Amino acid sequence: MRAEAITVQIGVQIPDYTFPNGPARLGADLAAVGRAADEAGFGFIAVMDHFFQIPVIGPPDREMLEAYSTLAYLAGVTSRAKLLTLVTGTVYRHPGILAKIVTTLDVLSGGRAWLGIGAAWNEEESRGLGIPFPPVAERFERLEETLQICLQMWRGDQTPYQGKHYQLERPLNSPQARYAQACNLFPGPDLARKLDVLRAHCDAEGRDYDEITKTCYFIFDPGDKGEKTGEMVDQLAGLAEMGFHAAIGAVANVWEVTPLEIIGSQVIPAVANL
Repeated sequence: MRAEAITVQIGVQIPDYTFPNGPARLGADLAAVGRAADEAGFGFIAVMDHFFQIPVIGPPDREMLEAYSTLAYLAGVTSRAKLLTLVTGTVYRHPGILAKIVTTLDVLSGGRAWLGIGAAWNEEESRGLGIPFPPVAERFERLEETLQICLQMWRGDQTPYQGKHYQLERPLNSPQARYAQACNLFPGPDLARKLDVLRAHCDAEGRDYDEITKTCYFIFDPGDKGEKTGEMVDQLAGLAEMGFHAAIGAVANVWEVTPLEIIGSQVIPAVANL
């Protein structure tokens, strides 16, 4: 038994924009999904940061929207849910511009933007659109510099930044964003080991492991009439036992809106205090 309850927040990620009504109705249908998730009590609304569709979902030419334009649109039709990418490819945008993009989303949404970021992996879309795609070691170097730049800009430090890959003479950021720090992991049999690795990194850097918000990717399928919600609650309770604060992922048939309403009425209250 846990000594104290953990509130587990639920987030929906929208990875596929091939909705039944087609591109002509995509804006209206996406707005309906955003509103339904917001009203149902979802803590997060996330999108992928890809320009081509990824193989696990469909062919490259399947519908895909640019991430931050989509989040800005969703910000205008919601009022509560946090807005983020899972996750931004670090080589897709210059770090100073990325910091401004996330800041803009944060300010205009009333402090609801999160920056989810990784080293990027989709070489096909990068080459296809002419985005430089360096080897993996350099991408991680650029990721570290991007994080340094964003954090510097978000704390109001305008001193020049001199990195190996990026140089900024005056990293000015006005108005300011709020920020915290989190870690998102994919589920699997090695999930506990990944948390141990995170704890070791925190110890090595002198960071408080407990201050890191821990989120886990999760596939939500409540069933046509909610018959699978009990199983989902049990799985989410297992994540809570491991110390996860949120589960964010795709919802089956999200364009129908009903699955969001089922999760909002049956799952979110059940996992509010595990």
